[in-house]
Amino acid sequence: MIRTQIQLTEEQAARLKEMAHNRIESVSALIREALDTFLAGNASDRNALFRHALTVVGKYKAVADDISLDHDSYLEEDFRS
Repeated sequence: MIRTQIQLTEEQAARLKEMAHNRIESVSALIREALDTFLAGNASDRNALFRHALTVVGKYKAVADDISLDHDSYLEEDFRS
């Protein structure tokens, strides 16, 4: 393991200590667990997100030819309705 130092707010430290006490774990173990969860949730790379976004390109037909250029006026018109 690599030793590192972080700074927490007083509230964060107090809540971590209380949670560690209740779960009978160390504060370090809780921080490692939280970091693992955070990293797993952000595992998608930008290329995968870009490829996913491309799957909708051209999928839908617009009612007007200039909708991508003049979308604000179309939205304003629809919101008035």
